[in-house]
Amino acid sequence: MAILIDRTTRVLVTGLTGRIGSFHTQDMIRHGTNVVGGVTPGKGGTTHDGLPVFNTVKGAVAETGPDLVISFVPPPFAADSIMEAADAGIGTCVCIADGIPARDMIRVKRYMRRYKAEKRMRLIGPNCAGIITPGQAFAGLMPPSIYAPGRVGIVGRSGTLGYEAASQMKARGIGVSTSVGIGGDPINGSSFRDILELFENDPDTDAVVMVGEIGGPQEAEAAAYIRDHMTKPVAAYIAGLSAPKGRRMGHAGAIVSAFGESAQEKVEILSQAGVTIVPTPSSFGASVESMVA
Repeated sequence: MAILIDRTTRVLVTGLTGRIGSFHTQDMIRHGTNVVGGVTPGKGGTTHDGLPVFNTVKGAVAETGPDLVISFVPPPFAADSIMEAADAGIGTCVCIADGIPARDMIRVKRYMRRYKAEKRMRLIGPNCAGIITPGQAFAGLMPPSIYAPGRVGIVGRSGTLGYEAASQMKARGIGVSTSVGIGGDPINGSSFRDILELFENDPDTDAVVMVGEIGGPQEAEAAAYIRDHMTKPVAAYIAGLSAPKGRRMGHAGAIVSAFGESAQEKVEILSQAGVTIVPTPSSFGASVESMVA
């Protein structure tokens, strides 16, 4: 079992015929992902790299029955692609686009609230690396070769630090159940808490690695959930320990403005919740190994 995606998941690609969408879709297929088609307005009825192309997500859903949609739609139009997927009744949407205006994402969040919680689409991203269940399937940008199948989940705001964690773990013989990039934007679809809950309920995940950074309350909210509900061990690395308050970092949401938003404050809050702190990016492997030993 895995969370969000496995070899049986039927995946639809919006923005399939674009250069980026086409490139990553072929990589996904090579590594076992069950891609069933794509959507590009105006190109419905054609095929692209052997896949059927549809004008709308609803049309694609009616014909192919996807469980998950991954959006490679460019930032100016990405919000519309997310809302279209929500309207079509798809369970999970992964949005890769970096640079979606915050106002657009506010509109997306409000739009999705029109659906009851049990029927509301789960959004991963935007500005994320995607999701991967090693050895089965992935929907995103990550290099699958650095992931070994296993029983440790990864969830992170930073895609590259998630890659680093997976690579160091693989070198020590530690595999990954599923890795989820939730994205670094200030307004995103799924939080650390959301994904931690999925890992807590997954019988094939024994421990979790969390990769956070300065800015925003998500890590503090995750610490409260870990303290009160997690029965599985969690290790966490927080990027930006040397950043002063008010300093904007690489991700749009990484700006410290309140208590609990600096890296050091997040480390303290997580430590108090019983989380194993990964001190440096080069320590992922050793920290996880000691935690699961």
